Order: sequence, then structure tokens, then C-alpha cells
Amino acid sequence: MAHFQEGFLWGGATAANQVEGGWDKDGRGPAKTDVTTGGSYKEPRYITYIDKDGKPGKMNQFAHLPEGAHYAVLDGVHYPNHNAVDEYDRYKEDIALFAEMGFKVYRMSISWSRLYPRGDEKTPNPAGIEHYRKVFEELHKYNIEPLVTIWHFDTPLYLEQNYDGWNNRQLIDFYVRFATTCFTEYKGLVHYWLTFNEINNTCAFIPMKKEMLHMDKAQEDAEYQEAYQQLHYQLVASAKAVQIGHAIDPDNMIGCMLSTSCSYPGTCDPNDVLENEHNWENATYYCGDVHVFGSYSPFAQRLWRIHDVHLDITEQDLADLEAGTVDMYTFSYYSSGVVTTHKVDEKVGGNFSNGARNPYLQYSDWGWSLDPTGLEYFLEKIYDRYRLPLMVVENGLGAYDKVEPDGSIHDQYRIDYLRPHIQAMDRAIENGVDLIGYTTWGCIDVVSAGTGEMRKRYGFIYVDMDDEGKGTLNRSRKDSFYWYKKVIASNGADLD
Repeated sequence: MAHFQEGFLWGGATAANQVEGGWDKDGRGPAKTDVTTGGSYKEPRYITYIDKDGKPGKMNQFAHLPEGAHYAVLDGVHYPNHNAVDEYDRYKEDIALFAEMGFKVYRMSISWSRLYPRGDEKTPNPAGIEHYRKVFEELHKYNIEPLVTIWHFDTPLYLEQNYDGWNNRQLIDFYVRFATTCFTEYKGLVHYWLTFNEINNTCAFIPMKKEMLHMDKAQEDAEYQEAYQQLHYQLVASAKAVQIGHAIDPDNMIGCMLSTSCSYPGTCDPNDVLENEHNWENATYYCGDVHVFGSYSPFAQRLWRIHDVHLDITEQDLADLEAGTVDMYTFSYYSSGVVTTHKVDEKVGGNFSNGARNPYLQYSDWGWSLDPTGLEYFLEKIYDRYRLPLMVVENGLGAYDKVEPDGSIHDQYRIDYLRPHIQAMDRAIENGVDLIGYTTWGCIDVVSAGTGEMRKRYGFIYVDMDDEGKGTLNRSRKDSFYWYKKVIASNGADLD
């Protein structure tokens, strides 16, 4: 017998920049993803630019733009997010397929530059406003609740280029204007909101960036200074948005969204245990505590001290953080990691995963551990800390899918991944966790954020598109489509 509550929010999740396409349609401005190339498991994605001498160039997506250069779309380069899977024009078809599966909720994001093409305008783009209104109305036609992420890695490129992005305090006001427009225009159509997607990645990715870019201590400290400052401005922006969202519609349920860094100590060496606890503090608790408790926790002082970080924090910032706490805690979960102070003989790598390999787990083709028990562990640990309703808003398996001659796609491996994760959620609920929803990542095939590939597929719905952007874009149902439909119809009881 399953323990999912009546009205549990089953559904799927996407992000505008990975599904919409239409990157320059109806007045939309570009975002950084629009100057980001494709990549692969072994080859990183690159950001393209024109240097100060007018020469084209590219850099690792985690690097800094060379002095005097400007972001640019170059001729002859494939940018997979430009067209993505064309949900901008096909949203009615896709929503009908979600409804066929029985979705109760659809997690999606609003492209900031579709509403504010540059990001600093005083008034929004009417075509962008109307597009999302139609999407929300279409969802409601099938009784599907929108769960809307306001910012999902898509700061308008103009703000990145001309304001230095989130290094600039002015972006708080630009974001608040954007969020206020969302809350106002879609009042009554959207009740579930997330302020920032995986906000903690700003700092959580630095150890990987350090290794990838071969940073010395001074460069690492500079990265942390920049990252913690950016993060502070985003946390303040989030808190101000929560206050505004509640004022505009008291029925709004507004949450944070974090990338989980569920990790274990590599050994029972007390140094490993302490190192792992510090990893949780940096990667997960640092942001979660501010979102939920309304203030920085004491360990933040240690994190700042280690890297000689000095933040621009005002008294008004602190007041806003305290007043803008969230109603729910949501997160992504794909895999777990291992933290150790000892020399590592076998490491994992690729697509935002690194560190020691866990000998008790299997790994995907992209180097992610398969660990459903880690989801139960994370749910119980986080709920014990915060005592707020939880939602798992990203979970899924990126895998190669084969289309059979008759058009069928037998993705039993995806079912085998999702089943134990749903069972883990069920156990967590039985153990007292207030879990209110589950949206699998990439319910329809999307452009991978990490690698820019199409062949790394997550969806229940197959999209005929390859890594070079070639294909019909036709949609077809995988075996997992019918399986998930059965899961939702049984409220999680029928997982066979």
C-alpha cells in the first residue's frame, strides 16, 4: 500500500531554455544559453564571443569573458537551445500528452528575456506575457496546475554583458520587477512558484570548476568571493519576491529550489565525517537555511573566513531575508556523492559529477551514481531540519534511447530507475516526511543543460531530434509513458 496523500502532485518538469526554442521570436532577447554550444560527456560546452580585436572565440562555460570581448552568436556554430524541441510552437500538443499521462502538475519556467528582452526595461514585452498566459490556460483546460520557476539559468544576456550579471546589486531590482510582473499578470492562473532554480549551484560547483580550470588558491578565493556575493544578491532577490508574491496573492505557495548534494563520508575516519558535514553546509544548508530560517547560519562565518570573503550586506538585506522566508522546500535529486580526505584511486566525472566512486553503487553512462536510498536519506534529513512541505521537482535518468523499426521505444532502464526512487519517497512519507509532489525531470526529451546533447534523453515522450538539430521534432510515446500513466492513476501504488 502506497502512502502518497490524496491530491499528491504527480507530474513532470522542464525549463524554458531547454524546451521552448523560439529564441528570437516575438521580441524575445537572448540569454547566455543562446551563445552556448553543444557538448558531450567528454567535451564541455563552450560560450562564444567576439574579442576586443573583432576575432571570434570560445571559452569553457565556467570561464570568464576575456576583457573587452562581447558575447556573440557565430556563423556556422550549432546552438542547441536556439530551437530546443520547439515547445514554444508545440505547447498544446505537449500539454495534451501530459494530460494523457494524468499529470496533476507541470513544472516549467518563464524565460526572463521573453518578458523583458534586455532585462532592464520598465515595461514587459506584451507578446511574451500573452504567450505564457495561453500556456497556463491550456494547462488549466486539463486541470493541470502550473508550478512555475521564475529564474532557471536564464538571465538576459544584455544584463550579463552590460551590468556584469549577478555581480551587480542592480540585478535585484531588475529581477524583482520581472517577478512582480509574473505574480501580477498570472494571478489566479499560477499558485505554485519557485524563485530560483538550483540556487546553491553558484557555490556548489566551485570545487569542480577549480579542478576543470586548474585554479590556484588566489583564483579559488576570488571565485568564492564572486560566488558568495552573487548568491547573496540572489537570496535577497528571492526573499523580496516571496514578500511581493504573498502580498499580490495570499494563496500563492512560494518555494526555494536547490540542487541536492547528498553525500556520504568515504570512510569512518572522523576527518571524513567532518569533511562531509562541511560539504553539506556549503552545498546545501547554506542556501536552505537562509530561505527557510531567514538568516545566515553560524557556519557561514567559517565558509567566508576560509576564502577571505567580504560581502556587501546591508541592514535592509537582512530584514528582507527575515521577512521573505519560503512556504515549501523543493529540490532536484539525481545521484549521490562521496567525500573523503584520503587519496582516491577511482574517481567519477562528467556532467557536473566528480569525486570518489562509491563501490556500493552503479553508475549511469554520464557518470552519475544510481542511489534511490540517497533520496530517502535526503528527504528525511531535510524534513527533520526544516519541517516544511517538500517537493522533489527534478529526478530522472539520462540515457540513450533506441527507436525500433515499428517506432516503439523500450526504455525499461528508465522505469527501473524511477521505480525505486518512488518507493524511496513512499518510505520517507511513511517515516513522517510531508512530501506533496514529484515532477520527473525532462518529462519530454529536452536539450541537456550539462552537455547540450539530445541523445542524453530523460523523457517519457521521445522527440525526433539529434545532437546537430536535425529531425522532424515529431513526438512519440515511450514504454515509460504508459508506465508513468499507470503510476499516477494508482497514486503510486502500481509500480509494476
